Amino acid sequence: MSDTTTTTAHEAYAFACMRCGHGWEQSYEIEHHVDASGHAYVVYKADGERVPSPLSTPTCANCGGHVVRIMRAGRVSTVQQLLRNPGRSQAPAGPPVPEEPVAATVAPSAGHHWHLSDLLHPFRK
Repeated sequence: MSDTTTTTAHEAYAFACMRCGHGWEQSYEIEHHVDASGHAYVVYKADGERVPSPLSTPTCANCGGHVVRIMRAGRVSTVQQLLRNPGRSQAPAGPPVPEEPVAATVAPSAGHHWHLSDLLHPFRK
């Protein structure tokens, strides 16, 4: 049984666990294949390893939860950048960030655990 890769797409997503608040981003290579019978199928790869579709049942690496919000890439990294530099009103790249500063009580540290409220605070009006 042989197959051919017809196209490879590159996608990136941001994720936020609704259970523990952990946030992360991941890039994927999405390979579109056709098997010998003519049936199309898709293979997702992250960091060169085959992984399940991130859109089916994403799993939080922090708590193992499956209630995960999927967002466009850049959402988590933008918030993390704001938390590292609370004096800035906008991250250097990516989507615009509201002018409301991040609360000073959320000071980053080397072992800081990102909570859902930390990640979503700048996106609330």
